[in-house]
Amino acid sequence: MTRQTTGIPDLDEMLGGGLIPGTLTVVLGATGIGKTQLGIQYAHAGKDQEGESGIIYDMTSRGDTQSHADYAQRLFDWTLRERPSEMTDVSVSDIWNPEVARWDALHLFQRAGRRVTMSDMDFDQKKEWKAELNRKLNETIAFFYGNFCQGVRRCVIDGIEPSDRASDSFQFDLFEYIYHQILRKESDWVARDYLRVAFRQHEQEVLAHAYDHSDVGCMMLCTTHETMLDDLLTRQIESGDVLSNANTIILMGKVREEGRIKRALHVAKHRGSACDDRIREFVVTESGLQLSLD
Repeated sequence: MTRQTTGIPDLDEMLGGGLIPGTLTVVLGATGIGKTQLGIQYAHAGKDQEGESGIIYDMTSRGDTQSHADYAQRLFDWTLRERPSEMTDVSVSDIWNPEVARWDALHLFQRAGRRVTMSDMDFDQKKEWKAELNRKLNETIAFFYGNFCQGVRRCVIDGIEPSDRASDSFQFDLFEYIYHQILRKESDWVARDYLRVAFRQHEQEVLAHAYDHSDVGCMMLCTTHETMLDDLLTRQIESGDVLSNANTIILMGKVREEGRIKRALHVAKHRGSACDDRIREFVVTESGLQLSLD
């Protein structure tokens, strides 16, 4: 099996050669710990390994972004092409045109102050949020499907905000749809969901742009309340939680050592593969994450 590199050789070594295509990797850690830099490095590594850089789907709903464009430019001189939200005057047949369909990033929810947990909303706010999610689904399908048709084989899903329970988060609802109905679905069935009544008319184009969904890797970046690595190590996994279904879990947090606070990571889960179970310190440099020498 050809593993997908994370873009960090020392982390690949910890993972027994890299991430397994067709699986979900979840990265957990507090704001500012380095998750987004890791995601950018993983996405960019697709350029060399698969011939196309990965894509970034930003779920942040409070109006700001995760600084993907800044990190990509600084780390790799990579200018991200962000898909405009609610593109107009685009026909369904443009989905196979790389000039229209090949985008590096999509930040779908850009309304500042918007909360994403059901406990923070009243009945009317919940209805409004669900209606907005439904309107955004077709844009989401177009973003992923259009990119996969052009050879993209890895994606990063960022901006997952902390919640006490995964079942209380609309972001996890949307992620479940993306993961099971787009990423882990045969390409012709994803095309059916996008084209709908126009599918028969474009069936030959669908077949000509078929791809193997089992080659697509997904890295999900989740922000946690916990900042210390020890707290993440003892965190309980809720039944049905996305973590219970993830193939690989990488924890990123702070550790105390000789009166100093440092950053460290640990591969808590890597199903179907041998992995290094050490806690490894790392630093965030101008060239990205670098694991410290033992």
